[in-house]
Amino acid sequence: MEREELLEGVQEVQERFDNLDLKFLITILLSMIIIFLLVFPKIYLRNHIYYTSRDINKLLNEYRTLKAENKLLKQKVEKIKFKNEMLNY
Repeated sequence: MEREELLEGVQEVQERFDNLDLKFLITILLSMIIIFLLVFPKIYLRNHIYYTSRDINKLLNEYRTLKAENKLLKQKVEKIKFKNEMLNY
């Protein structure tokens, strides 16, 4: 009894697959291609923006570090100049 019901279910599924024609398959493929073409630029732009902003943050951190280092070096130069002036008098 159960075996016959399972066989009938399998036959129904097989009939559904047999009813699928080439036109339906082409429609599905075209819709997948259209969806891909609509989604791909968005993904590309998001990745590009992410990597660009990451590079900008890296450069900004380096800039801040170099600016602080420049400030320290200027202070050292001023101390050396002052010390040199004091020794000359």
